[in-house]
Amino acid sequence: MPAIKKEIEKAKILNEALPYIKKFQGKTIVIKYGGSIMNDEHLRNIFAEDIVLLKLVGINPIIVHGGGKEISRWMEKIGKQAKFIEGLRYTDEETMEVTEMVLSGKLNRELVSLINRMGGQAVGLSGKDASLFSSVKIKSEKGEDLGLVGEIDHCDCKLINLLSSSGYIPVISCISENLDGDTLNLNADHVAAAIGGALKALKLLYLTDVDGIVVEKKLIQELSVFDAQELLKHPEISGGMLPKLRYSIDAIKSGVDHVQMINGTVEHAVLLELFTDTGIGTKISYNKRQ
Repeated sequence: MPAIKKEIEKAKILNEALPYIKKFQGKTIVIKYGGSIMNDEHLRNIFAEDIVLLKLVGINPIIVHGGGKEISRWMEKIGKQAKFIEGLRYTDEETMEVTEMVLSGKLNRELVSLINRMGGQAVGLSGKDASLFSSVKIKSEKGEDLGLVGEIDHCDCKLINLLSSSGYIPVISCISENLDGDTLNLNADHVAAAIGGALKALKLLYLTDVDGIVVEKKLIQELSVFDAQELLKHPEISGGMLPKLRYSIDAIKSGVDHVQMINGTVEHAVLLELFTDTGIGTKISYNKRQ
């Protein structure tokens, strides 16, 4: 009997997931992959399996990844000290070489290979491929020079759409060029939001190390874009959550239906968010005030 009960529970889970699978079939979902999940082999394997499952049921996942911790680790190996200005990595030419090798070389290829081993067909890209996205240099908020750091000024998603419609899973690193041919390092949260907006994605998922937006020790499960704008001023919204919230607002205004911030350290976090009645994390959408 215990074995039968276990199988019944599995059937109930599948039954709960079915209407969501129908709802999301043919839709594009952009997933920003990052945080502690990148350094945990068990969680990486689960993530790759879940991405393959999404593709098999007719959903089009697009993965954007960063890799700041890995960049810092490799800089230490060559004896180079990382420098940060207002939380942003100052990127000189040597740092840019390391950054591109780590992001577009090591991390991108590892994730592509992992997804393929799990039965998917992943393809690694950066902003340089088919001019997927171009960028411009930026300075810090206080006007300080950041070196070879940029932000997207244009996305051309024809290649992403071609690959996705042909059964492939695009995996994108955040390296780009400006009009002068300079290689620039971009913020992965911003790239995910920009690509999501350009694709008019149904969802943008940010995988983080926390349960979502927490204020006064309480998880906020749902926010309108208007409330999110006001929340930017809240003193508890700081660190990495502040730019994520800004980029979430930008993504929704650019055409993403809604953004979900979820805890990527929870096993099967992506499936729990997409295919269960309760979902997880914080949802931000373009709900108008009544």
